[in-house]
This record gives sequence, structure tokens and C-alpha cells, in this order.
Amino acid sequence: MAPAFAPTASAAPAAEADAGARAGAGAGGLQPYASYWFPDSLPAGTPGDGITWRSLKSWRPEDDRDLPFNTATVPLAGRFTPVPANTTARTGQARITSLVAFDHTAGNPSQGSATADHYALTQWAYIDELVFWGGSAGEGLILAPNAPVVDAAHRNGVPVLGTVFLPPVHHGGDLRWTRDLVRRDAAGHFPLAAKLVEVATAHGFDGWFLNAETEGGDAALGADMLAFVTELRARGEAAGLRTTWYDAMTADGQVGWQGALNDENTALFREADSMFVDFRWTPDTLAASGERAESVGRSRYDLWAGVDVESTGWNREVDWDAIVPTDRPHTVSYGFYRPEWTLNSLPADRTPGQFHVTDQRFWTGDSLDPSRPGPPSAWRAPAVVVADRSTVDRLPFATTFNTGHGLRWYENGRPVSDTPWNHLGLQDRLPGRRWVVRTEGAAPSVAFDFADAWRGGSSLLVDGAIEDPATVDLFETRLPLTPHTVVELTHRLDPDSGPVTVELAVALREPDRPGAPPAYTHLPAGELRPGAAGWTTATLRLGRLRGTVHALGIRLTGAGAGAGASPGAGTGTGSGSGTRSGTGAVRWRLGALAVRDGAATPHPPTALRVTDTAATADGTALRLRWHRAPGPVRHYEIHRELPDKTRRFLGGTCQTAFFLPGIRREPGENSARLVVTAVDELYTPSGAAVVAHRW
Repeated sequence: MAPAFAPTASAAPAAEADAGARAGAGAGGLQPYASYWFPDSLPAGTPGDGITWRSLKSWRPEDDRDLPFNTATVPLAGRFTPVPANTTARTGQARITSLVAFDHTAGNPSQGSATADHYALTQWAYIDELVFWGGSAGEGLILAPNAPVVDAAHRNGVPVLGTVFLPPVHHGGDLRWTRDLVRRDAAGHFPLAAKLVEVATAHGFDGWFLNAETEGGDAALGADMLAFVTELRARGEAAGLRTTWYDAMTADGQVGWQGALNDENTALFREADSMFVDFRWTPDTLAASGERAESVGRSRYDLWAGVDVESTGWNREVDWDAIVPTDRPHTVSYGFYRPEWTLNSLPADRTPGQFHVTDQRFWTGDSLDPSRPGPPSAWRAPAVVVADRSTVDRLPFATTFNTGHGLRWYENGRPVSDTPWNHLGLQDRLPGRRWVVRTEGAAPSVAFDFADAWRGGSSLLVDGAIEDPATVDLFETRLPLTPHTVVELTHRLDPDSGPVTVELAVALREPDRPGAPPAYTHLPAGELRPGAAGWTTATLRLGRLRGTVHALGIRLTGAGAGAGASPGAGTGTGSGSGTRSGTGAVRWRLGALAVRDGAATPHPPTALRVTDTAATADGTALRLRWHRAPGPVRHYEIHRELPDKTRRFLGGTCQTAFFLPGIRREPGENSARLVVTAVDELYTPSGAAVVAHRW
């Protein structure tokens, strides 16, 4: 039997204090979490530990003291589709939605937590819609996404939906909650449709995934639900929101998973923006569903065929030819249910690096190279099917290869906090094609690495014997060049590395066909030798180039490799001469890449203040607020200035509010000096806003 949409409680760690202790219940009630509600009436009894029962009907943004911590601030970026990296990925056909439970409903911290063990999703290039999955009868049925997930997704052009989950009776569902949701007012409208739009607008996310699975309804309830979806979509469209319907409740008010678009649910599909087709689909029902969608004036790719990967991941047996055949147009789109399997399937002592390798295989396939998908396999990875997208289309553009979690926090190549952390809102835009390495010799490995970084929690590490020049594709771009355009590379060798020559690879046009390499021009960026002192920044002026940068990469040449290589030309597919002479064992890190026309220092935030304090077992919990800094701001960083004038990183956020779960008095300290700086798109910090908390 196909699984019902019944989320189970996650074992993911709760938020922790700066010192590493649990912060949840011990934070004096100040710890903010992602918002969740029941439609109106609450369950009988009392909620469990750490759970607050709330009514959406009575919610008002002005009364929500956690809203400043939960409001996403990054606008949804536009994105473009470059020429595909391989000959099998298609544009304009199947798309992907991804339903992810980042934690249990009541346990999603608003601003990350003190653990690196987190589903730090980075494969945004293949995703068209992310559903922040949750809801349970014991916690709440309506779950709003937290701000870090929305901010990260929006940087990459991916809309994020909250969840409305009306569970089956055997999972605690009660039909009164469905009736609460679709209750009309005296004018015949649906107050909770208006509330859902108000919630999404106030929190800064993009709409709702509606999943009505509570049995026992009738035709009248079905008619009310259809009218509710109609009004929700109409109200949502005016606010730029979208609605996805799950194939469970049918138009007659009954719950009957169809595994198809058919007479039972077409009316609901027509009133939504898309529909998630239950896992019961077959090749015949999907083919008929696609035809039916087109017959009612909709795209067949507005249908998501459910693929349940929660328990078995890429070992799941899927009839891929029913969804995305290779010999004819794709039938429908497809939707992953719980791809965080790539984290949860790993052993308890897993590392961030292990997670990213596993996640890359899920999205890229066994070859781990989207330009070379390899022979057909049982797992048809997204990179094999769906063309990747990019948002790197304007200046300035910069990245520090920060994946949104880490074992410590680095600034200018130096750790300023040894506390593990996660916060997806701090995640950078990352290479979409991981990892394409073009060489005529053995390819070195490429990975995100957490043992050292220039800024944030990770860097890009190239590790291996480079027998011939090796080019690593990094970003597909649409960056306009001016006479003043500059590229900065911050990089280093590990102590056990051999020497390496580094070149920036720049392509000024698209490849002429899918799967073809970029036509790179190579610009010298320096030669690094063993014993060099740490990180170095190379500044390359692109004034002699004209037009638009369509791709950026890095070419590395090891000791004695490719003696005929020409630094100023080539296609990025080899040395230029085909000569192989010797090997060079290299461990080279790229810590930052920036493309800019100019630089400026951002303005600091203003009116920094402590708004709440509470004594806890971990010290003193604090809430901070400030006014947004004028001008462009990527995010804010919070430090503590210690008595010796050094700074310790406490966290970062894209919001203008921050929660500190526990700080303690330092020796000789009369007050704790807390510093907030604004950081721009080039990671330039502003001057400091300072507030003192007196002991």
C-alpha cells in the first residue's frame, strides 16, 4: 500500500547554546521556532513538552513575537537555463518538487542551531519547488517554513511552500479540523484562506501545499473544499503565491488516493497551480493524466508524480520510463518525498563531508559528474533528466563556498568560533554542476571540505594527482563585462600538497550543443608552491574581454603536467598539447570567488537593543533587535567582543532579530559587548553596532 502523508517525528537535534548545551526548554521561553497552528479548534488535553497549541483563526502578525525571527528577507531570484551539461537533460519538460521535513513540526529552530548534523540542501539547480513538510495531530496541522530555508531557496530561484496537513484518522486526524479550515463567514468567504495568504505574505514564503487526508467527508464538504481552494488561489495570485494540491481528498469530499488525474480530482487540480499525484500511479494512469491535464488547458508538467525516497533513497524501485521516458517527451513532472534520506541513512557519527557526497550521488548519479551521466542505471538521477538552472546573472557576484553548516566558523582564514553550526540563510550560491572536471588524465576529486575555510564553514577542495591540466567547471553565469570588471580568487595549498599553477577559466559564449564543453579563455591566477604562507588573493582584471561571461571555472596544472599548456587559450578539455609528463599530487583549496565592478563598505545597522532576557542553565538567553542597515545587505553577523578585544562569532541571520541561547560572564567583565555588523554581497562587513548587556 502506498504511504500516506504522515510525517514522523524527526530525531534531528534541537537548538543548542553557544557552549554546546541544549537550548530548547532551557532558553527561558525565548527560543523562536518556525510557526505552526491548528485551523481553529485545538485538541483535547494538554500539549507535549516543547509544543504550543495555537489557532490560525486567532493569529495576528502584530501579536506574534517570533515573527521578526521567522520573516524571510531574500527576494525570489529569477533564473535562467544554460545549455545542458549532458545530452539527456531536457529543458521545458519535467520539473521537480521536493518535500522535505527538516525537523518535526514543533522543532524547527527559526535561525539554525549549534550542530553541523543538518540537511543542508544545496542542489537547488534541479528543484522547481520546495515544500517545507510537516504537520501532526499532536503538534499542529499548518506549518510555515522557517526563514533560513526560504532565504537559501530564494537566492537560487526556488519558491518554498508551507504545509497544510489534515491527517488520516489513524494518525490522529479529526474531521472537525477540515471543517474548521473551510468554514465560511457571513459573506460566504473563507476567513482561513485569507489567513493563509496573510501568513505567507508576512513570513515571506511562496504559498501552500494542501494535503487533506481525513476520512469521513461528504459532497457538501467536498464542495466547500473546492470553493476554498478557488478562493485561496485567487487571493494568493494577487500576492504572488502558489497552491499545490495533493491527490487525496476527491471532489465528493471523500478521501481516495487516485494515483492519477481523473474525474475524481480534476476540479481540484484546475483550481490549484499544480497537483502531487499519489504514489499509486502506474504507467497507464500517468499517461492518461498528462493527456487529461492538456485537455483542460493545463501543462502536463503541472503534475508531480510522487517518488517516495524516505526509507530507501536511490534504492527505491521506480518505473522511470513512466515519468521521464528517454525516447519521447516526458510524461509528467516528478516529486521527491523526503529526500533528506541522504542525511538520515548515514551512521550516527556522520560528517558534513559524508553527507554532501551522498547527496551529490542522489542528485547527480553514480558518475558524480553531470556532464558524463554514465550508462543507464536503476536510479535516474535528476541531473540526467532535468536541465540545471542558475541565478548568477548580475554584479556583484561572490561566493565563499559556504554550504550553510560547518564544524566551526572562519573569517579571513581564521576560526573565530569552534562551535558546530547550521543556518541555511548563510549559505552561499554554490556550483550547480557538481563536479565537472575536464582533463585528459586522471581526474582529481572535488568536494566541499570542512577542515579549513576562508569564510563561513567550508571551502572547495581539489585533491589528487593532476597528470594533465584539469579544469573544474564552477558557475554557469550571465555576467555583463565592463572595462572595470575584476575577479578575485582567494586560495591556498594544504601543507602536504605539491605545487600547482592556477588559471581562471572564462567562457564568453554558450556551448553550441548540449554536453559540449565551454569555450574557455584562461587567465593566469598565480603559482602556489609548498610552504607558501596560507591564503592568498589573486586579483584579475578582465578589461580586455568584452561581452558577457557565460561560465566560470578553474584550471589547475600540477608539477610537470601538460608541458604544452597555453595559459591564454584552449577549450578547457586538456593541456592543449596532449602531453603527459609526470604527476603532481595536489591539495588545493578555493576559499572565495568574487566578480565585481567596484567595492564599497556597507552601512551598519542602527538601534541595536536587547529586547528580552532570561536566566537559564546555560547562562543568560537574550533576544536582540535592530533596524535594517540602509543599502544592500546580504546578512548580518553577531559577535561578542571579549575583554582582550578579540571577537567570537555567535551567529548570523538575514533578519533584523537574533536569539542567543546562553552567554556567560567572562572573567573581569562588567558587561557583555555584543556587536552586529551588516555584510554585503561581496562579504564586506560594515562598521559595528554595539550593545552592552550588564551583568
